[in-house]
Amino acid sequence: MTGLRACVVVPAHNEEALVGACIAALADQRGVAREAYEVILVLDRCTDATAERARAAAGDTTLHVIDAIGTGVGHARRTGMDLAAGRLPHDGLIATTDADSTPAPDWLATQLQAVTDGARAIGGRVEIGDHDVPDAALARRQAEIPRRHAALTGEGAREHHQFSGASLAVTVDTYVQVGALEPRDALEDEGFERTLHRHGIPIERLAAVRVTTSGRRIGRAPRGLAVDLRRNAWLDERSFHHAAFTVDALLAAKRQTISLILPTRNVEGTLGRILDTIPRALVDELLVVDGHSTDGTIDIATERGVRAVTQPATGKGDAMWHGLAHTTGELVVYLDADTEDFTEAFVLGMLGPLLTAPVDFVKGHFRRPFKHGDATRPDEGGRVTELLARPYLNLHFPPLAVFRQPLAGEIGATRALLESIPFPMGYGVEIAMLIDSYRAVGLERMAQVDLGTRQNRHQSLADLSKMALEVLTAAERRTHGDVTPGALLVPAAGDFTLKTPVTEERPPLNGR
Repeated sequence: MTGLRACVVVPAHNEEALVGACIAALADQRGVAREAYEVILVLDRCTDATAERARAAAGDTTLHVIDAIGTGVGHARRTGMDLAAGRLPHDGLIATTDADSTPAPDWLATQLQAVTDGARAIGGRVEIGDHDVPDAALARRQAEIPRRHAALTGEGAREHHQFSGASLAVTVDTYVQVGALEPRDALEDEGFERTLHRHGIPIERLAAVRVTTSGRRIGRAPRGLAVDLRRNAWLDERSFHHAAFTVDALLAAKRQTISLILPTRNVEGTLGRILDTIPRALVDELLVVDGHSTDGTIDIATERGVRAVTQPATGKGDAMWHGLAHTTGELVVYLDADTEDFTEAFVLGMLGPLLTAPVDFVKGHFRRPFKHGDATRPDEGGRVTELLARPYLNLHFPPLAVFRQPLAGEIGATRALLESIPFPMGYGVEIAMLIDSYRAVGLERMAQVDLGTRQNRHQSLADLSKMALEVLTAAERRTHGDVTPGALLVPAAGDFTLKTPVTEERPPLNGR
């Protein structure tokens, strides 16, 4: 053991396709004696041939294959680093990379020399190798580098901005001093970086310490490089603008029947213009689903020969579900009926991706001004989106963070998809449809389209509070299991009032 200077920890979850190249690169390290380092492969619930492929690639390099304590990449990395700390002398080096990465031939020797020169923590430069993402996705990531570099804090060389699990290392003394690596499900490297900063440990970000990593979109962790690349690729491949579609072009592309559904409630001031603007040549079926309006909404529809039905219950999601049950189109588009500045671009934009791209679900987005009296503030609308839905999706469904307006009522999808998912009866329907569609067809078969600017009615804060609870309930049911909220307590003058959220869900139509 006296000659052992370094251990390299490699966490792996079902990496039989790539782990061989990683272990072979570690076995081929130059400038360091074979007996001076070992490789620790930590299996995180592997059900494939990861271990066998690694052993075949190791040659005469010492390779330990162990099971992780706990689940997830953070637990696997922690398991290996703890073992390494127990095997090495106090000034030994605990280095780590990922099973889909290949360190350069001098990767380990360069880090050992840095330790000799006084380094206690080292971040290597990670470059993307083979990938299946468009150049624009890589360019988007490249454009982020100056911002990330400028945001660095703490002491140490800053030859690049990275401190990633694909190439990080610390001395045993440092690892013990900071209390080890916190075993997170993902982004454990970022957490470890913060731990080092709290203890005043300089991080040497050295460009000569090089690793090439896979540019795949679908990785093994719920966050990290693969998720970033997948989102960037999606933004390039599945983001559209309404101006790209014309009536004639869509008529030429049309192969399926189309139903357009308008949920309504007291929208006599906007519905007429919307119905007059819809390009009827594209739409096979137009339906108004009314939520017990007390104004002339129904009359406006019937005067124009548009079929209208009244939903038996209440809630926007209930109206959407009944609209689906009362139509037959192979493609279905929902549009909000309180839009004050409606144009045919709303229809063309929503239908465009469904008719011309390999997608099953489309969500509209727009710039939404906030009107307060006579004043209008650009992009200040969508308060429940910004305060609840967007943070929630970033936290629990990172790939869906790319949707600009996750609660937008402008939705298009195939009937087959819509009939396979439940519909929350209230305002939780949009976030539920987004999450359920993602789970059913995947991000790559979803799209978003820029519809320009939309001005609609704003609700009071008390009403938004009830809306937020309905959104949160639908999201929580899809994240943590069934929840049943009680009445919402809303402060009033000298007391509280109770608001009852609409949280019941209509079942999938194909399972009735």
